Amino acid sequence: MNTQVIYEPKGRAGEYAQRAVNLYSGCSHGCLYCYAPKIVQVKKEVFHSRVRARPNILDRLRRDLEVLKGQDVPRVLLCFICDPYPFHISPDEDVTREAIEILNSAGVDVEILTKGGQRAERDFDLLASRPGNAFAATLTFVSSADSINWEPKAALPLARMQAIKNAHEAGIETWVSLEPVIDPKQSLELILQTHMFVDHYKVGTLNHCSLATPIDYRAFAEEAEKLFQIYKKDFMFKEDLIEAIKGGSE
Repeated sequence: MNTQVIYEPKGRAGEYAQRAVNLYSGCSHGCLYCYAPKIVQVKKEVFHSRVRARPNILDRLRRDLEVLKGQDVPRVLLCFICDPYPFHISPDEDVTREAIEILNSAGVDVEILTKGGQRAERDFDLLASRPGNAFAATLTFVSSADSINWEPKAALPLARMQAIKNAHEAGIETWVSLEPVIDPKQSLELILQTHMFVDHYKVGTLNHCSLATPIDYRAFAEEAEKLFQIYKKDFMFKEDLIEAIKGGSE
């Protein structure tokens, strides 16, 4: 696959999606557990201080789709090492809606993964127009205070949950990334509060960060699986969580 910006995620990201595009450089959410600065080899304070569209990202996306024309392209995730709905993005740098339009016009489904909350709702008309599209949010806390501490400029938990609910009501497939699990009790509570409008859960551990207290992942996974079975929810435990379960704790 000789493409520039559509890529095949590897490792932990590969468990989430077969194809992805990162539309922006940097992410303003400032999450303490963010792994992206290490990947792009940029200092955290620089990575979180300014968000820009990647150079010529839309033209490069169109080029990739020409290269892939006639192929069965798996659903493309936006985004892994940035957020498709960054905080206070300038209008001339905001490329997410056009990227969705470009991909869908080429016959490629899109899935959104964001902590941007209800900022994403502006594009629900596009997502709802194609059955293969999906909307997902990362949920980490019920507590707004904890969210502000760990994810200072991301949308608050209630706004993220409301966006998922609204997507579901618009007929869009929904899923939740319960990753990272930082406070198991809150992660379990998130399942209780969202199962009515979430189609699928993907659950993973806290990595790249030593700020959390040790977690008994085995006990957490057992309780989470019980809830998924009660509510008849599709779910996936990521490989790092499976390994942690075998070990009993972090």
